[in-house]
Amino acid sequence: MTDTDIPLPSLAGRRAVLTGGSDGMGLVIAERLAAAGAEVVLPVRNRAKGDRAVQTIRERVPGARLELGDLDLSSLASIAAFGAALRADGRPLHLLINNAGVMTPPERQTTADGMELQFGTNHLGHVALVGHLLPQLRAGGARVVTQVSIAARSGRIDWDDLQAERSYDGQRVYAQSKVALGLFARELDHRSRSGDWGITSVLSHPGVAPTNLLAARPEIGRATDTPEIRTIRWLSRHGILLGTVRSAAQPALLAATTTTPRSDVLYGPRGPLHLGGAPAAHGLYRPLRDTDEAARVWEESRRLAGVSLTV
Repeated sequence: MTDTDIPLPSLAGRRAVLTGGSDGMGLVIAERLAAAGAEVVLPVRNRAKGDRAVQTIRERVPGARLELGDLDLSSLASIAAFGAALRADGRPLHLLINNAGVMTPPERQTTADGMELQFGTNHLGHVALVGHLLPQLRAGGARVVTQVSIAARSGRIDWDDLQAERSYDGQRVYAQSKVALGLFARELDHRSRSGDWGITSVLSHPGVAPTNLLAARPEIGRATDTPEIRTIRWLSRHGILLGTVRSAAQPALLAATTTTPRSDVLYGPRGPLHLGGAPAAHGLYRPLRDTDEAARVWEESRRLAGVSLTV
């Protein structure tokens, strides 16, 4: 697979917030947005890592307009504080990319608020973020890009065990978090259109690439790289089916900047099984098509995240 960057329009005068922008494909997305002239806000959990990301981007993009913020998506209090800071700033937001995530801790873990870690971080963390930033998103007529996963292709929401308290399987719960997040994003677009909020909500996914999701993560109980990430790295390095970190960033960039955004598609790689390749729009995975389920996700997520999601 090639690493050819898609062209981006000028984003001068636009303000973007990107979660998970301090490494991997998130760092590529941040760099490309900055190079296109956007002012990029990078909320990070680890300030030292954020500082290194800012330094890297500025070395590659002289004059890049970057701002670090403090954000832990596994803490509703942290999300509320970050949102309050941006609201106090008073400036509109034109782009939000919900990109950060955690994948398959070997044992069930919980967030600061007692939610299962993947559901609480990947899904509810971004729900809360949208809720707290809603005034700024409305003011900017923003586009919200939400990264899901090919795992959403076969995932489902277990309403009887939403927090995986009775039975925990890391991959199943990861897929559930991405299905829930995708359904929330679709309902956000529906509510915006019906309520004239001025927000456009679209979905993207990176395919499969050697990002850090499956790498060693001692903080979530994974001391070494998984066998899966070692295989992914080998296939990616040899150009077999999968993408690269840079190619994996392209679908989100396409979703963020296309002049004809659509909420009824997924922006992802166009290669076989959507694993790698250049970005394109393709059909929604079946679990993301259920509008009744999307409305249910919206209401339950709003309650769990403690945000009103009203304007």
